[in-house]
Amino acid sequence: MAHIETILLATDASRASEAAEEQAIELAARLGSRLVVVSAISGSPEVRSGRLVAVEGVVQRARAGGASAEGLTWDGDAGESIVEAAAAEHADLIVVGTHERGTVGRLFLGSVSDHVVRHAGCPVMVVRPTHVLSGSSS
Repeated sequence: MAHIETILLATDASRASEAAEEQAIELAARLGSRLVVVSAISGSPEVRSGRLVAVEGVVQRARAGGASAEGLTWDGDAGESIVEAAAAEHADLIVVGTHERGTVGRLFLGSVSDHVVRHAGCPVMVVRPTHVLSGSSS
């Protein structure tokens, strides 16, 4: 298996991204991989400002956890931006969260994660929110 040198973490600063953030940080620290935290932005300056702060917070948590990390924002549609950023950063793995769904919706990924899985040029790890998993009886 090839060494994973660069992990791209896609985050939208939502609760659904938290589990993906933790998985990516832990994986990057354990493997000695470079972690690139990316957030796609299309919206007002307030959204951009908040997202920049959120990305920097994830970068700081990653560094505190022993990972080499940097952050960036990408303008445009989230799915397309994540795929483009992964290609530009030569990512070996993309980590992305997915939003909770109801019983029927659990069969499907969210539209962004689905787009990334279908179009990325590298493997994609889709992480569900942890509170969904913690309620299982297994």
